[in-house]
Amino acid sequence: MIKLDLNIINADAERCLMCKVPRCKNNCPINTDIPKVIELYKENKISEAGELLFKNNPLSVVCSIVCPHENQCSGNCIRGIKGEPIKFGDIEHYISMEYLKNMDSKDIKKNGIKIAIIGSGPAGIAIAFILAERGYDITIFESKHKLGGVMRYGIPEYRLPNSILDLIEEKLIDLGVKIKYNTLVGPVVTLDRLLEDGYKSVFIGTGVWNPKTLNIKGEMSGHVNYAINYLMSPESFRLGKKVIVIGAGNVAMDAARVAKRSGCEVTVVYRKGFEEMTATKLEIREAQEDGVEFTLFKSPVEILDNGVKFISVEKSIGEDGRAVFKTVEGSEEIIECDSVIIAVSQSPKNNIVANTDNLATSRGGLLAVDEYGHTTKKGVFASGDVVTGAKTVVEAAANAKKVADAMDEYCKE
Repeated sequence: MIKLDLNIINADAERCLMCKVPRCKNNCPINTDIPKVIELYKENKISEAGELLFKNNPLSVVCSIVCPHENQCSGNCIRGIKGEPIKFGDIEHYISMEYLKNMDSKDIKKNGIKIAIIGSGPAGIAIAFILAERGYDITIFESKHKLGGVMRYGIPEYRLPNSILDLIEEKLIDLGVKIKYNTLVGPVVTLDRLLEDGYKSVFIGTGVWNPKTLNIKGEMSGHVNYAINYLMSPESFRLGKKVIVIGAGNVAMDAARVAKRSGCEVTVVYRKGFEEMTATKLEIREAQEDGVEFTLFKSPVEILDNGVKFISVEKSIGEDGRAVFKTVEGSEEIIECDSVIIAVSQSPKNNIVANTDNLATSRGGLLAVDEYGHTTKKGVFASGDVVTGAKTVVEAAANAKKVADAMDEYCKE
């Protein structure tokens, strides 16, 4: 579990200005009523504060840890202009954990309607909580042997302890949710079969698990791995002493830090500068604090047996004011390493689409949906990364709320 200092949390809560126009709330993707939560906390109404958080975001306990707070609540706190912002994430985590541990799974009147949820990532779990509390008979189909999706298999445990996901699973089961593990929907258990078998509606929240490639020579070599595969079970990999991580997002930072914590010498190599990195400043800073090295303005050309050949990149500003990046001819060099980890985003697997009629996709194989999550197949909804591409947990939860309402409306009709 995450260790928190209640003295620090109490002091932070007291510093909150209770702004009439709360920038923290307005910059939260799921519109958490932060001033109200802090007010309830200060009045020692922990249960009420926890219920407010949970009803707004069933994954508040996770978001309190993994949200990029510097871009959302804390990063927009008035207190942060001339000093330290309120660290709402810590307050939220304490309240959410207390609420979840003591959550009373009261008897909920069942409506007799069955709903299938494919995938137990952020979107699937949020939908399951919302619709189970409305009386639906929920079954989650999970292809792996544990619940959590990207939260368990993509976020390192030192950042998000598995014990929190285990507690979420326990609370889902208390609500009557059934979970079928090691069940891949698509080839054998088809979408059509689920609909034929009495499920009134199906939700697809299978995430993005296919790594995108660099498409350079040597990428299929035995010492080259993809970050999403490495993070699933890092203990299975023998990376050697020196590791190069190619990429600059949060997944790249996670892979680099896990490899470093496993005893490797790790260098993140990126074709642009720190300003262009998609990883948060906090993630980059924590990677540096862990001892991860950074080599910038180098673009990979070829992966060799003993390292990676890179070419230098120059940054300039074009006439339109935008940054322009060009490779420097004749600047190739080899950076030696024992293993390479590639972290340049992911795309969805097609096991469901390939075995289902009338299920359309958009760019990159992502599922095509309307604003309420309806796919092109009647009764089938989708949300989360399988629709948007890799996004944050809180964005998945926010979209899932809208889709849950649409599924509820569809089933009642």
